[in-house]
Amino acid sequence: MLKYRPLALWLFFPILGLFLSMALYPLAIEIGKKPHAYTYSKLHATNGVELHVLKTKPENIALRAIEKNVTETGLYGINGGFFYNADLLSIAVTNDLPAKGEANDYGTGWYNTDVSRGTLVWDEALRAFNVQIVKHAGELKVTDRNHYWAQGGVSMKLGDSIEWEAQMIAEEMPAYDENRLRSAAAYDTQGNVWLIVTPTSCTIEQFRSAILQTGPLVDGIFLDGDGSSQLMSRENKLHGDGREVYQIIQIMK
Repeated sequence: MLKYRPLALWLFFPILGLFLSMALYPLAIEIGKKPHAYTYSKLHATNGVELHVLKTKPENIALRAIEKNVTETGLYGINGGFFYNADLLSIAVTNDLPAKGEANDYGTGWYNTDVSRGTLVWDEALRAFNVQIVKHAGELKVTDRNHYWAQGGVSMKLGDSIEWEAQMIAEEMPAYDENRLRSAAAYDTQGNVWLIVTPTSCTIEQFRSAILQTGPLVDGIFLDGDGSSQLMSRENKLHGDGREVYQIIQIMK
């Protein structure tokens, strides 16, 4: 029997390799389909707030309606704006098309419901970001209405240390002085968009202070918070309190 052992081993390892390849190939294909054009960072601010950041290019962003926890969608990104039941209460528009339904309809992503609020706008023709305070997508000022996207929230005003709080209150940021999970979207001096979520319960002032420590950010918006603060990427999952949300800022590739 001993003389056959080398032959058996010689046959065993290639067969094992074949079966492993067959088992792992679908997984490799699935992983290859997931987005790669982003960077993930976990940052710790001096005030104790932990930030999870997905940084990508604006052309890699899609604003989509969902009906699941972000971590259960199979998509990479973070939660979007505010909602009530299944209605979107923040602008989520691409090329004048809301994320859910038709333009000018309630709950579709066409409106920042109730008051004018800070809205992060990517103007593709200008290759530039800005934050505009508007009540609905029809008020947005863009170069080409077929080449832009806009995500509503509440103004962050990163460059204004005095007026930012009054503006945030005027835009009716919920629970701004309570300890809650938080999320935001911002842009930097290099034209990247930063999708930011903290699993640290904190006030809006603490969250904003932590964001100011992250790097060369220009401005941004606060998004929905508390249990809706959710993130999905290859590196991490933050599921908030497990609830469903109804819009995702998705990283596509």
